[in-house]
Amino acid sequence: MKLLIWTLLLFTNILIAQSNEKFLTDFLLESELKSENVLDNYSQFDFSKIWELTENNNVLGIIGKEHQRLKIKLISIKKDQKNPNEYLVFGKSCVKGTICDFNGKIILTEIKEVKELHFGVDDEYADKGIKSQGILIADYEFKENSEQKHSGIFKGRLYSKWYLNSKNQIEYDNIEFISDGYTNNAFVGIWKSYTTDKEKICNWADYRIPNTNRDFDIGAGEFSPSEKYFDKGWSDYKPMEIDDWWK
Repeated sequence: MKLLIWTLLLFTNILIAQSNEKFLTDFLLESELKSENVLDNYSQFDFSKIWELTENNNVLGIIGKEHQRLKIKLISIKKDQKNPNEYLVFGKSCVKGTICDFNGKIILTEIKEVKELHFGVDDEYADKGIKSQGILIADYEFKENSEQKHSGIFKGRLYSKWYLNSKNQIEYDNIEFISDGYTNNAFVGIWKSYTTDKEKICNWADYRIPNTNRDFDIGAGEFSPSEKYFDKGWSDYKPMEIDDWWK
């Protein structure tokens, strides 16, 4: 019995590792990363801007195995002056019309630079003075207001692409935006209910959603939910919709 348990655990860990590797490969498109974690080299920079830039209609999320639509809005993000790798977050979530407030943190754990700078189609950014590019990996935990209905905790890992411009400012890396499958700011994790302690998969990101069922996103160049999931909140999805639901 013990051998069977250890075998199952090993097999599960292998599957998770393979899934993470595939996710990073898709997330990075064709970029390769240096192995060194250079987190300390970037502690003086403020990354908060890159999480606030994308229009909310392009921040797409799912909760649960059935891929119920999740709407997320990070309303306020401030760098903690005492802890340079931590960011204080206030935002709101919406599932099936139920809106909850949440507070929490994003804690940077890794920063890795790309081996070769990328400059977009026809080297559009080649003369922009880009100093470095890479991804950041962070842990996040957002706690919804426990006094509100159907509330819980979001937690997991965040992956964001960035570059350092000629003025020593961190910028949102949308240089490869026109590439099929482009995504950024991928929050990959779970949501845990306060009342039942049950956990649900919960992922969201800019433009495409990470780690979804193969039959969920049927779009080629851009996100498009399958009709199979229309009754999970996706029937009225429009990429250009203006919906300030959090106000």
